[in-house]
Amino acid sequence: MHILITGADGFVGRALVRRLLSGTQARLTLVDQRFGDLPDDPRLCPVTGSIADSALWSDALALPADIVFHLASVPGGLAEREFDLGMAVNLQGTLGLLDALRRQGQPAKLVFASSVAVYGDPLPATVDDATPPRPTLSYGVQKLAAELMVTEYSRRGFIDGCSLRLPGIVARPPAPSGLISAFMSEVMWAAVERRPVTLPVGPDAVCWWMSVASAVDALLHAVTLPGQGQVWLPPVLRLTIGELVEALARRFGPVAVTYAPDPMVEARFGRQPPLRADRALAAGFLDDGTVDRLIDRSLDQS
Repeated sequence: MHILITGADGFVGRALVRRLLSGTQARLTLVDQRFGDLPDDPRLCPVTGSIADSALWSDALALPADIVFHLASVPGGLAEREFDLGMAVNLQGTLGLLDALRRQGQPAKLVFASSVAVYGDPLPATVDDATPPRPTLSYGVQKLAAELMVTEYSRRGFIDGCSLRLPGIVARPPAPSGLISAFMSEVMWAAVERRPVTLPVGPDAVCWWMSVASAVDALLHAVTLPGQGQVWLPPVLRLTIGELVEALARRFGPVAVTYAPDPMVEARFGRQPPLRADRALAAGFLDDGTVDRLIDRSLDQS
C-alpha cells in the first residue's frame, strides 16, 4: 500500500506520520516544503517542494497512491495577508493534486483537511450539518472551493474523496504559525512552562477545541468510510477560555494570564456557538470527551 501525505512536516502531519508508522507497513510518501528530523525508517519517502509546483507530483506519485491525506495549506491569517500565496497553495495546489490523482489511473482514497472557516462570521446560533457555508476570509473561500472540487472529482470517479471541516487543533508548538487561533495552543504551553501569557480574548470567550490526537483519529476514521465526496463536520469540545485555564491550573499550578481582547479575534474564535455533529457522531467520529482528556491528548506529542 502507498500512502501520500501532503503537509507531512506540519503539526498535524507529523502526528499522523507517527501514528501510521506505529500501525502500518505501508510506504509513506511525505510532501512538504522542508523537513526536520525524520525517523530513520525505510517506509518513508520524503519529497521536498511546494504543492503549488505542478512538477512535484511526478515524483510524489511515481508510484500510484492508494490513500492520500491532503493537509498542506497556507493558514488563515497568512492567506488573508498574502492573497496570491493562499490561492496558489490552498486552491491551485489542491487542483494540481486532484489532477495528478486523476492521471494516475486508479482512484485513490483522499481525505482533505478543510476548515470550519468555511462558515465565516458571525456564526449562527448553532452550527450543524445543515449550516450553509458563508466564508468571510480568503482562507475559508479557498477551503470551500477545494471541498467542491473534491466532491466533483469523486462524482466523476477520479478519486474517492471526502472533506473534514476541522477547527483549530491544539496544542501547536510555540512558534510563529500564521494562525489567528494560535492563542488556543499558546495558553496550554504557557501553563506547562509556567510562564505568563497574554490572550487576545477574554475569559468568557467560547471556543471549539480538538486535540491533535483527536484530529488524527478523525483523519484515519474517515479513510474507513465511503468517500463519495462527502463533507464531514466532526464533533468538538466547546469550552470557555476560563474553563480551560482552570483545568490547566489544576494540572500545572496557577496560570498567569493577561486578557487583552482583540475584537476581530473574539468575533472569529471567541463566540463559537454549539456545534451539532449528529451525522459524524452516527458515523463513529468522536471528540476528546472531557477538558482533562483534551489537555492530555493535546500535550502528549511523543
